[in-house]
Amino acid sequence: MGTGTELGRVRGLGSAHHGPLHWWHQKLTAGSNLLLMAWLMISIARMPSHDFGSIHAWLASAWVAVPMILLVASVFYHFRLGLQVVIEDYAHAENRVVLIVLLNLFVAVTAGTAIFSILKIAFGAAA
Repeated sequence: MGTGTELGRVRGLGSAHHGPLHWWHQKLTAGSNLLLMAWLMISIARMPSHDFGSIHAWLASAWVAVPMILLVASVFYHFRLGLQVVIEDYAHAENRVVLIVLLNLFVAVTAGTAIFSILKIAFGAAA
């Protein structure tokens, strides 16, 4: 008892048990976003100048590039989780799969581009 109605158990329409994991991932990414954004704001505020050359040199450091990559990954994953909930809750059933696929492609391409840019600077692209 307690696993839904008998008709729901027969049809297999009960809980998919993915809600708690999704919720937990959102909370973890929110916490990591908070810490990494605080690091980014403090790091930028402590810089002596904010011209292109000093930002480029700052980002070329491994001590900066690694947290920046973690920040990009965390922000984009959090973004995907949040928009997935919006799509699942408000999109019509016919469009959900297409919208989720488009969301995943968008996040993969934009996060990949950002991470590639950080790595290109970190591994010595000319300014």
